[in-house]
Amino acid sequence: MELRERVAALMPRAKKDLAELVAFRSVADARQFPPEECEKAAQWVLDAFAQVGFGGLRLVETADGSKAVYGERPGPPGAKTVLLYAHYDVQPPLDEDAWNSPVWELTERDGRWYGRGAADCKGNILMHLTALRALGDDVPVGLKLIVEGSEEQGTGGLEDFVPKNADLLRADAILVCDTGGAAVGRPALTVSLRGLANVVVSVEALSSEMHSGMFGGAAPDALAALIHMLSSLRDAQGNTTVDGLDNTQTWSGAPYPAGQFAADAHVLNGETPLGDGTVSDMLWARPALTVLGIDCPPVVGSASAIQPHARARLNLRVPPGMDAVRAQDALIAHLEAAAPWGVHVTVEREASGQPFLAETGGPAYTALRGAMKDAYGVESVSLGQGGSIPLCNVFRDTYPDAEIILMGVEEPLTLMHAPNESVDPHEIARMALTEALFLQRY
Repeated sequence: MELRERVAALMPRAKKDLAELVAFRSVADARQFPPEECEKAAQWVLDAFAQVGFGGLRLVETADGSKAVYGERPGPPGAKTVLLYAHYDVQPPLDEDAWNSPVWELTERDGRWYGRGAADCKGNILMHLTALRALGDDVPVGLKLIVEGSEEQGTGGLEDFVPKNADLLRADAILVCDTGGAAVGRPALTVSLRGLANVVVSVEALSSEMHSGMFGGAAPDALAALIHMLSSLRDAQGNTTVDGLDNTQTWSGAPYPAGQFAADAHVLNGETPLGDGTVSDMLWARPALTVLGIDCPPVVGSASAIQPHARARLNLRVPPGMDAVRAQDALIAHLEAAAPWGVHVTVEREASGQPFLAETGGPAYTALRGAMKDAYGVESVSLGQGGSIPLCNVFRDTYPDAEIILMGVEEPLTLMHAPNESVDPHEIARMALTEALFLQRY
């Protein structure tokens, strides 16, 4: 039986296994879900990889308290080594009422499989397993495995673990399987990741709420001041305008057609993509500021009063070539300078992570591109990713000679991190075939 046929025959098992894995509510935050859910998911992963020839399997505790699954499968003498990466933790479900099927129950609808983590990143775990099941004993390289348990929380457990255990995870090629293609059926390698720089800005204007009729117009309004400050971070075209940050860089890889982006991003009719660059420029080559949340009175229950304080949580995405810490410094300085009316402003630093740009000229990339073409029947493209995976920089710093390849099943329709996350099973099959062909040829 040819490799493609073996993968196809394994897809019912992949669906069954993914259903079991999705059922674990493995959000790595004990404030939201029991830690036992992550522990059960980790044990499931360990047991599954034991069945495809991995030895030395164990749960390794990381600095943030999460457990990563480690294992290895030695290759022939002198063979190259490939490290397989994924994560079993997931984002919280957000508004469960917005889901059209149960969050923790894999549900097939219109040819896609729905459930939290179906794509990000449990679908990639099944991609690994399906590839290895299809290959059987025919794996001419050594394999190592690391599946972490706190990637979505950004608490850095594995980032701390890797340099302290460098020999354990050392490999010639590292498959970071937490991204995806340009669209269903259109394979891609992610070669660029934006970094991030988060802050929380607080504004204090008065010591108490004051009657808007008696004092409004002369007394400073903290919420209005915050709105004024936030408005300075975008221009009329929607470009991010943080003083000191270049917002003119361009993307040289594959384009992201505006029409496709509008559909993928669920843009409302009549709206156009932001900025004066291409969609690809705005997503992958330029800084992007998002207001993640604001603390202020809700509409229902609000009073006729001037707000004495308000705050907002801001997320700044940072493109390759821009230092994330300096970008965070620039954002803080901009906010402080933009504060009107003498209001008191404090800015709290949150997470920051450096952007990543892959080196793509080595033999692993050559083999992977060929495998993708054979699996999909079309050439792969190079894409950027707006999301941040700080671990990639840790891998690069710890293993400067390793080729780091970002790929996976997470094409734009997956709605990862949002309600109604799903995966296209054809992407699991095609990416499993891609991985299997790569491991045969590398």
